[in-house]
Amino acid sequence: MMSFVISCLARLHQDEEGQGLVEYLLILALVALAATAGMTTLANAINSAFTQLGSLLAHYIT
Repeated sequence: MMSFVISCLARLHQDEEGQGLVEYLLILALVALAATAGMTTLANAINSAFTQLGSLLAHYIT
């Protein structure tokens, strides 16, 4: 199994199409990182909005 993996890596090293794949993977990693950072900010904003809404509703209920 290990020799198969090593032979595949050797073929990818010689093949220039592997370089394009690596570039696409790096771009995908960058997009995933940006999406994760954006989701954290969005989650905080949504949490704040629901907290304010809950406070407003509690004010009118009591």
